[in-house]
Amino acid sequence: MTLSQRLSLYLQLTRLNRPIGILLLLWPTLWGVWIAGAGRPAWHIVLIFVLGTVLMRSAGCAFNDYADRDIDKHVKRTKERPVTSGRIAPREALWVAASLALAAFVLIMPLNNLTLLMSFPAVYLAVSYPYTKRFLAIPQAYLGIAFGFGIPMAFAAQLGNAPPVAWLLLAANVFWAIAYDTEYAVVDRDDDIHLGIHSSALFFGKYDVAAVMACYVVTLVLLAMAGPMIGAGELYFVGLIVAAGIAMYHYTLIKSREREKCFKAFLHNNWFGAVVFAGIAADYLVR
Repeated sequence: MTLSQRLSLYLQLTRLNRPIGILLLLWPTLWGVWIAGAGRPAWHIVLIFVLGTVLMRSAGCAFNDYADRDIDKHVKRTKERPVTSGRIAPREALWVAASLALAAFVLIMPLNNLTLLMSFPAVYLAVSYPYTKRFLAIPQAYLGIAFGFGIPMAFAAQLGNAPPVAWLLLAANVFWAIAYDTEYAVVDRDDDIHLGIHSSALFFGKYDVAAVMACYVVTLVLLAMAGPMIGAGELYFVGLIVAAGIAMYHYTLIKSREREKCFKAFLHNNWFGAVVFAGIAADYLVR
């Protein structure tokens, strides 16, 4: 196997060739970074959390492929992934995941002790998430905690503590993750039924579309509640209004439950997270 072929496999293993997962993890992390820094976060903090997000998302994907190697082979969408197809050995995927996680830990070593301590539950969440599909009715809720744990860590890094607004933002991210990952889960619904894998799409059943929209509403309500806690102005809420419009657009895509349209809605959640961040950044900018 040539070096370029090996690198291509690593790109597939870590999903660096599909950055949507990184973006869905990055936006809520940046919400936390910007709010904790009162709109002027230290740039070394921004850099650490952006790079850490990329590293930990990549590590999580590598470990996910290791954990799901006996499941992925039975799913049309995943059966050609490097580990389950035999092109990368399971042990090699573990080494990749461990190396990336170690690199992320090295990144945060200059930060305070609370941030370092919080990195351990963050790693635990990332490693344990793939197994939750075996027993949790809505594993997407667990994903939301894993994807949002950068929020309290961002507060810890800049303030030395994680105030109530940090956990409110984390809760908002949990409901957002349930919304967008339910859209994604519709794509694998038939395979999940056959394999006995849990997902929110199966749990909500015929109420899946209503549940997705309800989760968007809760997300926006929680973010609106965070506004007064941070002294937010009009632009913060303008961002939430635009995000609500994006959520309504997603309804037009998912209401028919067509796989392609549901997947399009999932991918489009990048813009939901982006406009919330834009509202946060713009609001601090004009204060």
